[in-house]
Amino acid sequence: MYETFFGMKNTPFTRNVPADSLYESDAMADALGRLSYAADRQLFAVVTADAGCGKSTLIRKFSESLPRDKYILLYLSDSKLTPRWFYKGLLDQLGLEAGFYRGDAKRQLQKEIEIIRGVQKKKVVCVLDEAHLLEKETLEEFRFLLNYRFDSESPLALILVGQTELWDQKLRFQRYAAIRQRIDINCVLPHMDRSETQKYVEAHLRYAGCDQELFTDKAYDEIFRISAGIARVTNRICEKSLTYAYQQGKRLIDDYVVRFVEEHEMLDQASN
Repeated sequence: MYETFFGMKNTPFTRNVPADSLYESDAMADALGRLSYAADRQLFAVVTADAGCGKSTLIRKFSESLPRDKYILLYLSDSKLTPRWFYKGLLDQLGLEAGFYRGDAKRQLQKEIEIIRGVQKKKVVCVLDEAHLLEKETLEEFRFLLNYRFDSESPLALILVGQTELWDQKLRFQRYAAIRQRIDINCVLPHMDRSETQKYVEAHLRYAGCDQELFTDKAYDEIFRISAGIARVTNRICEKSLTYAYQQGKRLIDDYVVRFVEEHEMLDQASN
């Protein structure tokens, strides 16, 4: 649709932009470095951010940065994850059928990790997404899993990824103290500032193959104001602005176009 009108080769503001083409802010780069350290040292890390602020982007970039000859990445995203299904999900990804009882499945996983570490000479990294939705029993199970060989070492790197409430409404409270005390690295992804928002948009346009300036400075001001530096909302504003400009035959998107989109097509953005 608008891609041909603006001379684009790819659609810029979709979810399937390759990880290496995604914008990397200073905070994102710092978090990537810290997660790489956690993977190498087999640590327990927590990543939190407001909805739409780049958690999925971070995990995509992190996953693609891990050398497959040195690491095995296991990924789970299940809001109803119980301890038994946690072990089953990991064993399934390793090609093993989990025992029915939690204890049996846990021992299977520990044994398989020992084989991976000892025979394959690889390190295991487990990423648990949507962790803010997990119950205390499941979060406690991670602590027991990391209590390995009399607590002398960790069998794997464990990374919990969730919205801000994972910390604000769970981990910071006393009832989660035993879990919190085991956390080695805590990463918080902030909202983008005005400059980062513009760089984010420009990175997506470069991926699309667009070699012209499409947004005016005032348009970027409006995009930042409406989005509050949230990447997901920025995507929606830009996508709708490009569509509207194409429909109106406009080659340049100014602040009037962005405000029109806000008033007529972003009425539900506050609830997302």
